[in-house]
Amino acid sequence: MPSVLPPSRAAAYSCAPPHPQAVTCPMKALDGLVVLDLTHMVAGPFATMVLADLGAETIKIEPPGGEATRRLLADQPAYQIDGLSAYLLALSRNKKSLGLDLKSENGLALFLRLAETADVVVDNFSPGVTRRLGIDPATLAARNPRVVTCSITGFGGDSDAGRTAFDLVAQGMGGGMSVTGEPDGRPVRAAIPIGDLGAALFAVIGIQAALAARARSGAGQHVDIAMLDGQISLLTYMATMALMDGRPPARVGNGHLNHVPYGTFATRTRDLIVAVVTDHHWQALVEELGRDDLREPAYATAAGRLKARAAIDAALGEVLAADTCEAWLARLDARRIPAAPVNDMLAALGDPQVLARNMVVDLALAGGTAGVPGNPVKLSATPGEDFAPPPAVGADTDAVLRDKLGLDAAETAALRDAGVVA
Repeated sequence: MPSVLPPSRAAAYSCAPPHPQAVTCPMKALDGLVVLDLTHMVAGPFATMVLADLGAETIKIEPPGGEATRRLLADQPAYQIDGLSAYLLALSRNKKSLGLDLKSENGLALFLRLAETADVVVDNFSPGVTRRLGIDPATLAARNPRVVTCSITGFGGDSDAGRTAFDLVAQGMGGGMSVTGEPDGRPVRAAIPIGDLGAALFAVIGIQAALAARARSGAGQHVDIAMLDGQISLLTYMATMALMDGRPPARVGNGHLNHVPYGTFATRTRDLIVAVVTDHHWQALVEELGRDDLREPAYATAAGRLKARAAIDAALGEVLAADTCEAWLARLDARRIPAAPVNDMLAALGDPQVLARNMVVDLALAGGTAGVPGNPVKLSATPGEDFAPPPAVGADTDAVLRDKLGLDAAETAALRDAGVVA
């Protein structure tokens, strides 16, 4: 595959393992790429953090006073270490920070010079903001034809700039809330902010695609990511079912539109998930439970079980309540019936499989240690599993201006005195 790195840096980062599984390159996959991160809150910072985890030199460009995420949870000491909030710890590791006043003439000039050295520029401003600031994709591309720009917005770069979108807005408009919740209840949002996080992951995919295209053409391009688009895409087969049938799917709680039994059941300890998808799973479950009322010939097929959802779920609920979740897991696992506990968050973070995959990592801080989720992208030849804590505002200002723009200490000090940089 062609390198996504600039020609001047590609040779320095060449690792060709003799075997697909050989670990021969000590660097991370995106080492050598420079990302200017103009993002704030959740969607943008999560996207740029993924790029940083994979090795991109990610420079967080924020106002001298810091971006808004730094002030979230400021009044809740339990979620603060060294003045860094849980939001920042979870979203800004492995990044550098340059405090820069983009609204000042000198600040804008510095940013445009930095953009000439960058591979990727990411923002999640409202539509029209980058144009007003003078850092829109067309302006940046005119100065650096190789740059890949990415904007994450609520409804797309060509949308009404007056519309404001947050995660809940995207979830509600995207249709997913309408099928989330109990059948006789109200629509429920996903507690995990999938509107934000879905857009972030599509942004990473789009940026990588644009870098791959640049490796062939030599030219960058703009990546336009809308939170609403992401939610529509994630509807997948349920959207297709609705379009085919002409009716929106109904809410089924923790159940499934097409599979029975499929849901959560109370046990003597904690809730248990049973997910029967194939007729083979069903037969194994019937044998394990040994209940004659589940041996109905009609239940042998998925269609028959779907019609008898209430009766099957009631029978299953009755028998599973008689023992512990742990006992049932051992029995169901032995028959290879898909089952799992409903973990609370701490139980999930302490799961042996999660820990074995390095999916909980510690950030070392002066005031203590912060545990955060790890990087789920596991690469065989460029693993890169080190994690640095988020930077203080402007912690890397001097180094970035020196290394990228050649400014000396006196020049940076003058800019700081003028309030242009932090």
